[in-house]
Amino acid sequence: MSTIRNKVQFIGNVGNTPEITNLESSKKVARLSLATNDHYRNQKGESVQDTQWHSLVAWNKQAELIENYVPKGKEIAIEGKLISRSYEDKEGNKRYVTEILVSEILLLGSKD
Repeated sequence: MSTIRNKVQFIGNVGNTPEITNLESSKKVARLSLATNDHYRNQKGESVQDTQWHSLVAWNKQAELIENYVPKGKEIAIEGKLISRSYEDKEGNKRYVTEILVSEILLLGSKD
């Protein structure tokens, strides 16, 4: 069990057009959102869909793959780890963010 530390796996649909940033150090970063859906029946027997949104960050080779092959709406599978950070917004308020740092990506769905 020592190898299973801070590891997440998701299958979902990309919720926005990925934002690609080319850094001065010739590195590339991609930021995108991923929607995962859970389906269940409530107490009345009605079908309910619960959608959760996740923020993804990918660097270098993974970012290039996303830039070239991952449009909004594309179904993907990812593996990565959770990272948390904080920052101050323009008004000076401290904000907290939890993101998934993508280490593996698998393109799913039909070939568009």
